[in-house]
Amino acid sequence: YDQRLHTSTTRLSHTLYTLIAIGDSSYGPLFCKQPLHLSSLMSEMGARQFLPASKCDVAVDPEETIRQFASTLSDRVNELASQYDSKNLESWTEFLELVPIQAPSVRARSSKAKQKLAAAKEKAALKARVNGAASLSSDDEGEGKAAEEDMDIEDLVAIGKAEEENVPKDNRREMITPLTRKALTKQGYELVGSHSGVKTCRWTKSAIRGRGFCYKHAFYGIQSHRCMETTPSLACANKCTFCWRSHTNPVGTTWRWKVDDAEEIVDGAIKGHLRLIGQLKGLPGLREERFEEAKTPRHAALSLVGEPIFYPQIREYIEHLHSKHISTFLVTNAQFPAPLRSLGKVTQLYLSIDAGTKESLKRVDQPLHKDFWERFLECIDIVRDYKMRTVFRLTLVKEYNTEELDAYAELVRRGNPDFVEVKGVTYCGYGGSGDLTIKNSPFHDEVCNFVQALVDRLDGLYGMAAEHRHSCCVLAARQEFYDVEKEEWRTWIDYDRFFELVEGGKDFTAIDYSITTPEWAVYGSPEAGFSPEDTRWFRKKKGEE
Repeated sequence: YDQRLHTSTTRLSHTLYTLIAIGDSSYGPLFCKQPLHLSSLMSEMGARQFLPASKCDVAVDPEETIRQFASTLSDRVNELASQYDSKNLESWTEFLELVPIQAPSVRARSSKAKQKLAAAKEKAALKARVNGAASLSSDDEGEGKAAEEDMDIEDLVAIGKAEEENVPKDNRREMITPLTRKALTKQGYELVGSHSGVKTCRWTKSAIRGRGFCYKHAFYGIQSHRCMETTPSLACANKCTFCWRSHTNPVGTTWRWKVDDAEEIVDGAIKGHLRLIGQLKGLPGLREERFEEAKTPRHAALSLVGEPIFYPQIREYIEHLHSKHISTFLVTNAQFPAPLRSLGKVTQLYLSIDAGTKESLKRVDQPLHKDFWERFLECIDIVRDYKMRTVFRLTLVKEYNTEELDAYAELVRRGNPDFVEVKGVTYCGYGGSGDLTIKNSPFHDEVCNFVQALVDRLDGLYGMAAEHRHSCCVLAARQEFYDVEKEEWRTWIDYDRFFELVEGGKDFTAIDYSITTPEWAVYGSPEAGFSPEDTRWFRKKKGEE
């Protein structure tokens, strides 16, 4: 909206319009806010609204709402056409006189002006808190209006937080709406409670059939058929361009939904996982012993969809998993430093480092937080002091974030993670919220070259430890994980030892539960990370016998 147009209340006096605002009521005070604001501006400039604006909630029944609006719109247009014909009008101006102007009253405008000023003050206060400056104290409406005109969606999200936080917890809605449930169930999710889920990974299916484990087996010793891919929070604070989850999950910057009990979520996830495993019984080539082992998960990959650390009871959730001797691999987008700082023991903590600079991180991750870069750096600083195993996970997207080696190196020095895991983005036929194609997916050799160049910039602190060519993934590790005397890397995890240490109640570090990486997984080995226990399966090309 160009403020220069807002110089006359008759600028759009020859315009007829109506509007249907489509949004998600999960966003609370932000629901349909922008399109309805646009409608208000058009009315103030003289446009005639020949049919009242309508709200469509995608979280309820959007198809029915749109059908009703279309029917009402059709009836109204036919009514106006009939009036036009019956009166033998000769000009558009004459016809416009049939439609009353539905402009806001003077009182309504005064109220809106006050709302704008309040919003502007709230925005300035938020910025002041981030920058350490004093809050806005002036009552000057000119300043308020100028600030309000400069607002964007990130400001609206921030302003909405205060209202959301005032909603009584007992009155909060469930995160999983009927539409979300329908979409995620169609994608193969087992939904747990009101905000959690579990899904069978394709590597679980592969391992059960003896066709290979995922890269986490080569790097850390996870058995993919005993790994449960799950999350306690389907919601996320980013809209990453390379996300292959189709963005059917909710987004937000504050937890505004009801909170399920941590123990109930863990039990529900395990039950859901077992139901999914049971569906694999008839897979061709299924190995019976692995199928039976799969019924007792030993690992939880907390990276399914959304942001697991967003869940308010994440610490208790992880403790319940550990009590069942299920290891935890927690992945976070580095946007929630507060829960990260209070996190307890985790088998392995990942930070997604999707870009090296503020500008490219905004482009790649599309974060909702206004202060996303400050949050990102704070999380990196927290990881530096964390005693458990830590990993920086880099997803390489050609033409997006592969040219920032020096910036990546600075972030690695700052966070000092135990491992740097670099993976080429996997193109799944869907570009997420961006315009990615197969051309944005690097080859394994390109990933290898990138990691080697990164290691070269880190002054000998890291070495090329392991790889999994099938996943287009390479692992660099700190030199502390290399046994010079035995000439071997120690990136694998002794899971039994980890639980002994957790239950012992004493402090321990990452190296205390690390064991030897097998030769077939070491970087440069002929097997390139493919386990000799399994048989590589190649999909037949079209036309081949």
